[in-house]
Amino acid sequence: MPIYSIIIPLYNRPEEIRELLDSLTRQDFEDFEVIVVEDGSSVPSEGIVNSFADRLNIRYTSKANSGPGPSRNYGADLAQGSYFIFFDSDCLIPSTYLKTVHEDLQAHHTDAFGGPDKAHPSFTPVQKAISYAMTSFFTTGGIRGGKEKLDRFHPRSFNMGISREVYKKTQGFSQMRFGEDVDLSLRILESGFKTKLIQDAYVYHKRRTDFKKFFKQVHNSGIARINLHKRHPGSLKVVHFLPAAFSLGTCSLLLGMPFQHWMCLPLLLFAVMVFVDSSIKERNLKIGALSVAASFVQLFGYGSGFLRSFWNRIILRKAEFHAFKKNFYK
Repeated sequence: MPIYSIIIPLYNRPEEIRELLDSLTRQDFEDFEVIVVEDGSSVPSEGIVNSFADRLNIRYTSKANSGPGPSRNYGADLAQGSYFIFFDSDCLIPSTYLKTVHEDLQAHHTDAFGGPDKAHPSFTPVQKAISYAMTSFFTTGGIRGGKEKLDRFHPRSFNMGISREVYKKTQGFSQMRFGEDVDLSLRILESGFKTKLIQDAYVYHKRRTDFKKFFKQVHNSGIARINLHKRHPGSLKVVHFLPAAFSLGTCSLLLGMPFQHWMCLPLLLFAVMVFVDSSIKERNLKIGALSVAASFVQLFGYGSGFLRSFWNRIILRKAEFHAFKKNFYK
């Protein structure tokens, strides 16, 4: 049986799965299988997946739509490996990924692990800007870049591995439509297992392709943070309030600018810092400018979702399903 089972939920993204599977054919380590779970797609990818059968140990299966968490569990129930590795369909996997993971686990066994994400050189300027906004110190404190409390690391589902034992004990992902990966990470730690970051086990994560989709994604993530707090009291930290504070502060400054012009200075300073930092990192002024827009979208999207969820779940005490049925549970 293979050591690793790579499980990929898929929903209406045939070209993305083609690119992901193509990247897996180049792995330096070959003792793995791939399970693709089509989650009720209207544009199926069975033909694309099966075209890789001569290059990968791969299985395709389909089911009625139920969301990413149950789809990952569906694949895990079919898996034969000792470790289950979950990728999102919009990722590309470096050729060294599995070799890096295997060598690290051989030297330092752990129950669950994750890695950071980066922008591939082939990504569009907007994708690179969004990647910057999700990993930058100025927007997320850098924790999405892979330095979040290494002894209590919370793996994310775009790049997440768990042992078979962990899956059996936790029963995998919950029915949450957003935040289900953090929910599982918290339950893993609550069950007494250990997690770790494998810094060099990174993936290239495309994320969303335009700012409108990106806003919706991070808005739902902000909503999910309060839902996670309700499920796991004590998981809400000061850092999770910062985007909401940024959003409220920015609105206050914008409202005050017609009366006190100096109120534009904090926003300009933030924009300049992001522009300079991103331009230097990417060596591209256009990406630097787009990163300013992406950073405001990221902070406002997450902050507004957080505030909305805080109002509905904490103040009005609505249940998760009824509060966000239109967002999550269509």
